[in-house]
Amino acid sequence: MKILTVFAHPNPRSFCHAVLAQFTKGLEDAGHSSEVVDLYRIRFDPVFRTTDFASYVHEDIPEEILEKMDLRERVREQMHDPVRRWLANRWLRGKNPRTIAKFIHQHRPKDVIEQWEKVKNADGLAFIAPVFWLHFPAILKGWFERVFAYGDAYALTLDGWHGHAAGRVPLLQHEKALVISTTMFGEEDYRAAWEEPMKRVIDDWGLRYPGIKRVEHVYFYGVPTVDAETRKRYLERAYALGYGFEDAPAAEPAGATA
Repeated sequence: MKILTVFAHPNPRSFCHAVLAQFTKGLEDAGHSSEVVDLYRIRFDPVFRTTDFASYVHEDIPEEILEKMDLRERVREQMHDPVRRWLANRWLRGKNPRTIAKFIHQHRPKDVIEQWEKVKNADGLAFIAPVFWLHFPAILKGWFERVFAYGDAYALTLDGWHGHAAGRVPLLQHEKALVISTTMFGEEDYRAAWEEPMKRVIDDWGLRYPGIKRVEHVYFYGVPTVDAETRKRYLERAYALGYGFEDAPAAEPAGATA
């Protein structure tokens, strides 16, 4: 399998980075093709800006919704000098909303196109990051907001455009996604109250609903406070998760948690 791993930790000497190293070694030893996107290293911009709206304008949007978007005016707004505005007005003559939508979508940010191509060409996805406020770090959260866009990761039926979540259409075809989260606090707190909301937001809404067939979420609890032996077991499990990436999620090995 071709696995894309998206990694988010600012310190290349962190334990989280050691987890990444062991996981990718496991992938490679099992014969998988592995590519890592280190978001901090490439200085990925997580901020959704006005230019990112182009990622959410798509020719497959229902006609009545495209009409309401006033796409002609959106194109004109991007032309900041009189000559370009004149050329835009000339090009817009006789163009229907679907043609304009296709044009806008083709001009989405280059960094988003680059990241989406990596996602599209992968068979499986992995995400490795610490837990920040019961979610991904902002740089990874922003990656999802900018890259998992309409027409690529998901679409909407007309019901969806009218506000019904049941109208969300999955477009992803990946076999599996694996999330590895390192935490500050211990297993008891996470299992008691915190893993369920993370499962709903990250695993279900972010990965299962867009169409990924199998989603596995593994936690390495209390990394700053556990002993050296527990950290060693975490790294051994990271390697095993890479080596057995194609396998169905297995029960946690005895003694693998704090």
